[in-house]
Amino acid sequence: MMKLYISATGIKKLTISSSAAVTSGGGGLRLPVGMKGKGSSPGIRRISYRTLLLPAILVLGLLLSLLFFRITFIMLESAVFCSSSIGCLGWRIFGGSDSAVLREELMLALLEATSDGENGKGGIESSTSLPSSFNDLVKDMTSSGQDMKAFAFKTKAMIVKMEQLVESARQRESIFWHLASHGVPKGIHCLSLKLAEEYAENAAARSRLPPPQYVSRLTDPSFHHVVLLTDNVLAASVVVSSTIKSSSIPERLVFHIVTDKKTYTAMHAWFAVNSVNSAVLEVRGLHQYDWSHKVNIGIKEMIEIHRLICGHKFDLMKRETLANEYENEKDLQYLRPSCASLLNHLRIYIPELFPDLNKIIFLDDDTVVQHDLSSLWELDLNGKVVGAAFDSGCGDGCCPGRKYKDYFNFTSPVISSNLDYDRCGWLYGMNVFDLQAWRKTNITATYHHWLKLSLNSGFELWNPGALPPSLIAFEGHVHRIDPSWHIAGLGYRSIMNVAESTLEDVAVVHFSGPAKPWLEIGSPEIRSLWIRHVNFSNEYIRKCGIVG
Repeated sequence: MMKLYISATGIKKLTISSSAAVTSGGGGLRLPVGMKGKGSSPGIRRISYRTLLLPAILVLGLLLSLLFFRITFIMLESAVFCSSSIGCLGWRIFGGSDSAVLREELMLALLEATSDGENGKGGIESSTSLPSSFNDLVKDMTSSGQDMKAFAFKTKAMIVKMEQLVESARQRESIFWHLASHGVPKGIHCLSLKLAEEYAENAAARSRLPPPQYVSRLTDPSFHHVVLLTDNVLAASVVVSSTIKSSSIPERLVFHIVTDKKTYTAMHAWFAVNSVNSAVLEVRGLHQYDWSHKVNIGIKEMIEIHRLICGHKFDLMKRETLANEYENEKDLQYLRPSCASLLNHLRIYIPELFPDLNKIIFLDDDTVVQHDLSSLWELDLNGKVVGAAFDSGCGDGCCPGRKYKDYFNFTSPVISSNLDYDRCGWLYGMNVFDLQAWRKTNITATYHHWLKLSLNSGFELWNPGALPPSLIAFEGHVHRIDPSWHIAGLGYRSIMNVAESTLEDVAVVHFSGPAKPWLEIGSPEIRSLWIRHVNFSNEYIRKCGIVG
């Protein structure tokens, strides 16, 4: 057996032996024979175990204190963010970083919250109990000491609630935006009143339009005839002025403006006082036409059916819930007064309105002419009745929002058996009409036939408007013209995607849609195409406070 002895004065010599032990340096250290200490001084002192015990205790106490504080912190943190405090404690003491553990716990909690159905409440009793802000969420979680799972579920419930509020706000904003499009601006209403007063008091405002020496041009086929059906004086002035300004031969232009009895005096007064340069212009009221009994009956029948179609659509919308009622923003346009306006639908009777004309260009009152239209009167329609653009410059077959499926109800066998679901509808609002060719067809009769089919089917064949029945009536009579002649849809917010260069290059820009250019709800950049043609120096426009 080997034995080791250490003297108090240090080790001078060690000897290890396999048999007897020896004493070195005065007997302080007993070693087995064969182990000797070299270099030991005679004054070696004995080291007691008590000398080492005190520092060991101090170090151990310090380590235990640090460990205690660490465990305490982990337990407090785990109580808030970990679904299992013991599990988190084990992970964070014996393995992994704090961020890795929290990330793992949060990921698991979020995955569980995501898979917990559509409500996302995850045990939250009511949305009214949810925190209203992120700071409230932090206070709620820290004060109640909920785990990571509760945090994930409550956060998801808050997000779901906020998404619902945002969607509700979006729907209401859409409602208000469309309602704003229904009204007549105060300035335009004032303008009509001021001009009607001028008509009554000023003989110049009642002067003949056109002057007697130009009356023969009204039926002369060698002139370029432009037709407008409108009750908006300001809009008519922009169409006329922009067409003249863009024309290379304005002296060949003849404008035919048809309006209702209510607006006639104001419309006449405007163009009598503000005479157009070079061109010839007439203003006629519907009350001045002497149509046959058959035509009168047909017009009354047409307007009544359109009124019923619009009323039916409105009733359907009222019966549905708010969430579904305005799901399709385009449905709101059917609430506009123009839905059943006589002037809006009277275009199907243009041959009867102008029996002495052979070829015309029809312009809606929400259009602006930017380039010369002269060559359109020389356009060969190849025997067709109407020349119209289809794709508005976005490419062949490109007609977003204007395919037949957007106008017609293809669940009806009457529609599905006669029309093509994906066919593009042509643009109504800037069209060339060959009235001679029209009079040889049954287009107007076909239009009325389909109106009666719609009436008998419960008004379910198409969405309200003048275009759907016209698409059917003019089937086979449409000549496609280059899309650079006409771009439509500037009254919709989606038009913002169209490049500015495209808008400037098109001959006629059309503000079809709710945001008419005389309303402030439209884009300022788009409205500027129209506003540049308003004469803000005009006395009546200044008095009525009409501004760009």
